[in-house]
This record gives sequence, C-alpha cells and structure tokens, in this order.
Amino acid sequence: MATAKQRGQRAHDRGAGAGSERTTATESERGSGAGSEWTTATESERGTGAGPEASELHVLAAQLRRMNGEINRLVQSFAGTHGLHATDVQALAAILDAQEPMTPGRLREHLGLTSGAVTACVDRLERAGHVRRVRESADRRVVHLHYVPGARAAARTYFRPLAEAAAATCSSFDESELAVVVRFLGAMNEEMRFVRSHDR
Repeated sequence: MATAKQRGQRAHDRGAGAGSERTTATESERGSGAGSEWTTATESERGTGAGPEASELHVLAAQLRRMNGEINRLVQSFAGTHGLHATDVQALAAILDAQEPMTPGRLREHLGLTSGAVTACVDRLERAGHVRRVRESADRRVVHLHYVPGARAAARTYFRPLAEAAAATCSSFDESELAVVVRFLGAMNEEMRFVRSHDR
C-alpha cells in the first residue's frame, strides 16, 4: 500500500505533467496578444467532460490558438516595420479582401471600432502611403478606400512566407479535404462574427 508521501509525490507528478502539456498553448496565447479572447473557449473545453469529443475540441482549440499566435507575430512585425498599429494591418487586410470598394463605415463595422478610431486608422495608413481616399461615386459624400498598388506589392512580398506555407500545406490535402477545411473556416468566421455582434 502506498504511503501518504508516495501518494503526494504521484499527485505532484501528475500536476507537473498537466502543466507541461499546456506550456506550448499558453506561450502561443501570450505571443498572440489575444489571451483574453480565448478564456471562454478554454473554459468551455474544460467543461465538456473527459470524453473523446472534449479531447478533440481541446486539440482543435490549441491548434487554432497556435496558428493565431504565429499569424499575429507576422502582423506585429509588419506593423512595427512600417510604423503602424496591429489594427492598421487588420484594416489593410479588410480593404484587400473586400469584394467591393471599402468605405470607412464598413471598415468600422468590420473592425468593431468607433468612427473616430477608424478615421485615425485611415489617416495613419494614408500618411504611410498604404491607402488613398477616393470620391468616385455620384454622391461626393461617399469615400472609398483603395490599397495603393505599390504598397500592396510590398505587403505581398512581406507576407509571401505565409502564402508559401499555406501552399505547401494545401499540397498535402486533396480537393475534397480542402473543401471541408474551407467550409469549416467559413462557418467558424460566421460564428465569431455572430459572437462579436452580441458582445457590443
């Protein structure tokens, strides 16, 4: 029969092991600057029980946090190199990905910022030569935000390693698997947009 001292040592060993399993995920959270965003997800993982589904959710959430951290490190580096804020880079991505000319109003909704904060953001981007304001509508009050071609090329060059990593990863999956990944990411983004709208 194990002595109290032996039982205590086993409990300590189990606690140490559990702590080491969380080290990588925790470091990724710190690097992403988004630890608070993941608090609810982590608590949800713990609250789902110890079955296979809970384990899969935990692994998925940890991988998403890790990827988020790696992307955020690139974003922070790009922002620092160009004298921008991280939010400015998010604005650039939104302008680049927009299906139609971006307006300050839609950018405000996308970023969840106040009108004043968006104006300051666009001012910084315009001064840095990344975007330009254009009044090309019949309604001269409507302002469209366009990515300056030279700045777009510079951004693509900077983030080329990310694009190459994505291409290399995609080459390991067939079309049907990639379709599932795209469908998952699209659904996840919609869910996050829904959560954000209720958080305001």
